[in-house]
Amino acid sequence: MGARPWVGTVGRAMLIAAAAALFLAYAGAFGTIAAPLGARLSYWLSTMIGASVVGSAVFAVGSARGLLDERPVIGMGVLSLVMAMPLTVLVWFTTTRFFPDQSALTPRFLPAYFPPVLLISAIMTTINYLAAGRSFRRQETHAAEAGAAPPRFLERIPVKLRGAELYAVQAEDHYLRIHTAKGSDLILLRLADAVAELEGIEGARTHRSWWVAKAAVTDAKRADGRAVLTLKNGIEAPVSRRYAAALRNGAWF
Repeated sequence: MGARPWVGTVGRAMLIAAAAALFLAYAGAFGTIAAPLGARLSYWLSTMIGASVVGSAVFAVGSARGLLDERPVIGMGVLSLVMAMPLTVLVWFTTTRFFPDQSALTPRFLPAYFPPVLLISAIMTTINYLAAGRSFRRQETHAAEAGAAPPRFLERIPVKLRGAELYAVQAEDHYLRIHTAKGSDLILLRLADAVAELEGIEGARTHRSWWVAKAAVTDAKRADGRAVLTLKNGIEAPVSRRYAAALRNGAWF
């Protein structure tokens, strides 16, 4: 069930890594300028694309655990530090294979690789965060045009809740809790898939674990430094910083 988000994260990261590799190869960064352009391209593409796979795994886990929700700068710093450790080994190994005449072949030289790897990790993490942020801001659903078919997601709602106004969808582990005017219930589905099927109802992701129907919001406030949306049934849906700007621009609060 988690395959598609992982593939999307890796795919985006690899495209960004490839673009960065082209720039670094052309610039001859970190002393590689002495090598022919073809060798530089091979080295940087191999290094950056390999690093993107490792980095994507760390980024995906950190994002899923909410490290980037409330304090993204601190979260990105932590993720950069974590991913720089295995990436230092990867970069050292790749460098010794491409440039054996210019590289120390023993692991005792590994610490010298850490600072530049950490720097690039921080830059790439920031770029991927900003790129992911654009996709997060697209996690909105829109009201259907007159005569359009009902959103597919409504077919998934348990029979006892059908026909009731849908307030929100909340992720709970591998399940979704559906909040409606008749109460709530659980179904087995990923939130990302639910949002795709909710097109036709005006709403948006407010948090990594929440989608909220705009018509269900009765109040918006800040509590303990965080924005919270109160729904018609009295439930409070959190708003993370990741989504706050887009919601504010959409006149949610």
